[in-house]
Amino acid sequence: MADKDNPVETFRHALASAARALAEDAEAEVSFTSDLPSAQGKSIKAPMPGRTLSARDIAEARGFADAAALKLKHHNPRLHARAQPADDIARAVFDAAEQARVEALGARAMEGVRANLAGLAEMRLRTDPLVRARTREEVPLSSAVGLLVRERLTGDAPPPAAKAGLDLVAEWIEDKAGADLDALALTLDDQRAFADLMGKVLRDLELTEAAPPNADDAEGGDEDEGGESGDDSDEDEGDQDQGEGEGQAEIRGQQEQSEGDNEEDYQPEDDLGDDGESFGEEAEAGIMPVRPNRPLSDLPPGFDYKVYTTRFDEVVSAGDLCDEEELGRLRSYLDQQLVHLQGAVTKLANRLQRRLMAQQSRSWDFDQEEGMLDAARLARVVVNPMHSLSYKVEKDTEFKDTVVTLLLDNSGSMRGRPISIAAISADILARTLERCGVKTEILGFTTRAWKGGQARETWLTEGRPPHPGRLNDLRHIVYKQADEPWRRARKSLGLMMREGLLKENIDGEALLWAHNRLIARPEERRILMVISDGAPVDDSTLSVNSGTYLERHLRQVISWIEQRSPVELVAIGIGHDVTRYYSRAVTIMDAEQLGGTMVEQLASLFDAA
Repeated sequence: MADKDNPVETFRHALASAARALAEDAEAEVSFTSDLPSAQGKSIKAPMPGRTLSARDIAEARGFADAAALKLKHHNPRLHARAQPADDIARAVFDAAEQARVEALGARAMEGVRANLAGLAEMRLRTDPLVRARTREEVPLSSAVGLLVRERLTGDAPPPAAKAGLDLVAEWIEDKAGADLDALALTLDDQRAFADLMGKVLRDLELTEAAPPNADDAEGGDEDEGGESGDDSDEDEGDQDQGEGEGQAEIRGQQEQSEGDNEEDYQPEDDLGDDGESFGEEAEAGIMPVRPNRPLSDLPPGFDYKVYTTRFDEVVSAGDLCDEEELGRLRSYLDQQLVHLQGAVTKLANRLQRRLMAQQSRSWDFDQEEGMLDAARLARVVVNPMHSLSYKVEKDTEFKDTVVTLLLDNSGSMRGRPISIAAISADILARTLERCGVKTEILGFTTRAWKGGQARETWLTEGRPPHPGRLNDLRHIVYKQADEPWRRARKSLGLMMREGLLKENIDGEALLWAHNRLIARPEERRILMVISDGAPVDDSTLSVNSGTYLERHLRQVISWIEQRSPVELVAIGIGHDVTRYYSRAVTIMDAEQLGGTMVEQLASLFDAA
C-alpha cells in the first residue's frame, strides 16, 4: 500500500507497477538510491527524487525504471554474453548498442516511454566524458556509437549536449560503418541477428578482427532462440550463467589479442562509464568495470607510472567513515546476510587452527627424567621393576613470528554477495589466526569518487596538462590493524556493506601501500593475501592514458614484490583469472568458495614454512 503522507513512497509504488507492467514480470521491484542508479536481476534502483518530486526528478526516475524494465523483457543475457567481444573497447560499444536496441523497442511502441527515455539520455550525458571532449581521442566510442544507434532505431536526434563531442567522430563512424548501422533497424526484434550485425559494425570500425563467435554452435544454442522475447526460463538461467559467459569471452580475448593494440594512439575515455552498461544483468549497472587481462608481454621495460596529485588521497580508519551506531547496524546486517555461510567458514577456520597448532607443538623428547609419564613404556617396568619410570617432554617446533595482511578489493564490481563473503571470511580468519598467535591486518582499497574526483577537477582547471598519470583520489581503508584485537575491530568490517562506499580500484598503488605497511612490521615472516575480482579500472585515469596504464603498473608492482621483497604474496581472484598477474594465485568462479579457498591458501603457506 502506498503511503499517502509520503509522496515519494507513493511515487515509488506507481513506478514499480509501471515497471512490472512494462517488463511483463510480476516480480520486478523498484527502490530508490542516492548512490549510482543500478539494476540487478529483477531489482531496480532508480535515482532518488527530492521530496518535492520536481519534474526533472520524476523524469529521470521514470526513464531509468523504463529502461531497466525493457531490458528485463527484451534482453537475453546468455545470448549476449556469448556474442560479446573480448576486447574491452569493442565490448563497451557492443553493450551500448544492445541497450539502445531494447530501449528502442519500448520507445517505438509507447510515446510516454519514449519521452521518459529521452530524459534518461540527457541525465546520462551529464556525467559522460563525451560532453567534455575536445579532441577525437577524448570521445568515448561506446557513447558515440550508442547515440548513433539510438538515432537509427528511434529517429530521435542525440541530445544537444552531445553534439560537439559527437561531431568529432560522427563522420569517421559513418564513413566506416554507416551502411551497417542503417541495417540495424531491420534486426530490431531479433537479438541474435542484431548481435551478428553489430559484430560486423565492430569489424568495420577496426575494433575486432576475428569473426564473432557462432552462437548456433554454442552449447545450449537452441534454448536461446528468440532470446529477446524475454522467456522467463532463459532469463533465469542467464542471470546465473552470465558471469561464466563473460569469463569465457575474456579468456578468448586473452588468447586472441593482438600485440598491436596501439593503445597509445587511441585512448578509451569510458571503458566503465559507458551508458550501455547501465543495466548489467549480473552486477550493479553503470559501475561494472571492464576487467582486461592482457599477456605479460604487454609490459614494456621501464614503464613510467605517474600520479598527477596525491593531495586528495586518504588513508582512513573504517570507524572514521561513519558513526558508531551506523557501524553497528551495518555489522548486524552483514551477520544476518551470512548466517549460513558463517558456519561453513568457521569449520574450515578451525581446521586451519588445528594445522597451525600442530606445527607449533608436534614432537616429543622421550626417556626424560621428568615431565609427562610415558604410558607406552610402562610395560617394561611391569616386566622388570628394576627399570625406572620413563617420562616425555613436549618439544616446541620452531615457528616463525608471522603477520598476515588481507587486502580486499572494494571496487563497485564486488558489490553484493562477493563483498559480503569477503568481509565475513576476513573476520573469521582474523579471529582464527589471533587464537594461533598470528597477527592479522585487514585493509581495503577503492577511490573517493567515480570517474575522477578532485584530482581530475584540478587537472581540468590547470588546463589539462598532457600525460597526467593517475587522475582520481585514492581511498585506502584500515579495517583492522595488526596489533588491534579482533574484538575491537569486529564492527569495522560492516562498513563494506555501506551504500556508496565501493567505487573504482587502482590495484598497483594499493598493493604497494599494503606491502609497505608489512615491511615496517617487526615479524620475521610477512604474508600478503589479495582478494580481487579482476584488473584495476579507473575511468578518469584511463580516459587520458593508454588502456593498459593501470594494469601495467600492477604487473610491475607484483613482479617487484615477488622477485625482490621478503613479503610472501598470494592472490585469490573472484570470477577472473588473476593467475595472469600473480605467480601464486587461485581463481574461483563462485564467491561462495572464497572462505574455503582463503583457508586452504593460508594453510598451504604455513605447511611450506
